[in-house]
Amino acid sequence: MGNRRFEKTVEAILRDDKRYAAGAYVFVRMALDYTVKRVCAKDSGRIEKQVSTSEFLEGIREFALETFGPMAMPLFEEWGIRSCEDIGQIVFNLIEAQALRKSADDKIEDFAGGYDFKEAFEKPFLPNRGVKKNART
Repeated sequence: MGNRRFEKTVEAILRDDKRYAAGAYVFVRMALDYTVKRVCAKDSGRIEKQVSTSEFLEGIREFALETFGPMAMPLFEEWGIRSCEDIGQIVFNLIEAQALRKSADDKIEDFAGGYDFKEAFEKPFLPNRGVKKNART
């Protein structure tokens, strides 16, 4: 799907569902491309370019941390994304708008409880308070 057509699709989705910002849809599309490339690179014998929900959620986590670092969580909050369930809603909005395809096995419920956003996107940047320093006197 071309960029302009994707933009038009997102605009149409936003007319009906204002929960998520346009940036959320663009991010999810970019994270899907990132994940497919990463998964296919690890498994060169993989023929289909479809990823599982768990692979996709891990790809989202990695892509967000690489791309936005400690700003990932504030950006997600600005876009209306607060959980893996929100990612699922965005994915299924894109599927309904025919911007993405799904397999017969794909269900929105698969996104429930993927991971805790604070753990995934804030914790990697917090100081490690549990480390004991070697006291020399």
